[in-house]
Amino acid sequence: MARLMNIGFGNVVNTDKIITIISFESAPAKRMVQRAKEQQNLIDATQGRRTKSVIFMENDTIIVSALQPETLSNRFNGNLNDTEVEHGTE
Repeated sequence: MARLMNIGFGNVVNTDKIITIISFESAPAKRMVQRAKEQQNLIDATQGRRTKSVIFMENDTIIVSALQPETLSNRFNGNLNDTEVEHGTE
């Protein structure tokens, strides 16, 4: 059974389809996001906030999130004591 993970602001992804989650800060990550945007394989789940993480999916789709990769990792691993706030500072 597929498990859904909140990636911020009510947006969810199927955890079975995630390949990796990385920080957006590196130049290669930014290039891959730009390429996905050009190829229309990008899903923007930032709700207009600054991109902090990039989620690579099995089907070559890239999703950007305003949450830190550590926050998403905690959610992926089922850590329910994740207290980072989605609104305002994230």
